[in-house]
Amino acid sequence: MTRTDVIVSIQGRQFFGELGEDESVELVTSGELVHNGSEYILSYRESDLTGFVGTVTTLMINQGRITLMRNGLVSTQMVFEEGRKYLSHYETEEGPLMVGVQTRWMRAAMSDLGGDIEMEYEVEIDHALSGASHVKINVKESGGKKAFNPGVSGVVFDRFIN
Repeated sequence: MTRTDVIVSIQGRQFFGELGEDESVELVTSGELVHNGSEYILSYRESDLTGFVGTVTTLMINQGRITLMRNGLVSTQMVFEEGRKYLSHYETEEGPLMVGVQTRWMRAAMSDLGGDIEMEYEVEIDHALSGASHVKINVKESGGKKAFNPGVSGVVFDRFIN
């Protein structure tokens, strides 16, 4: 198992269509990347910018699947897998919600030095379509080295559905 201190850059965009105005968020924060067998685990603290201050977000990156867990101000576990819809319980200060995610497409390229994740998915809240999200995450070693080196063992997947 290897542990690396990393800089995490997140760009997110939510599309609400007729339901409201689109929103964008960008966050740069420090985190930790752990390589444990065939899985990469990325953890970072949320900020005021995301509205989840006091929450730790963890992404478990496997071949073809990404699991997002949040613990703190909100608690949830969401699974992203192309072509599949997953429902999860989302615990907030205002009360519980049922959140569904249908992943349109995703890709990831990770190594012990960092990497890139990108995905697009639809979101349902309490079984009603809420909108769609497009997220890009760049992870690089905090020492400033190149984030992804194909010569280093890692996980790469690139999958799309129509």
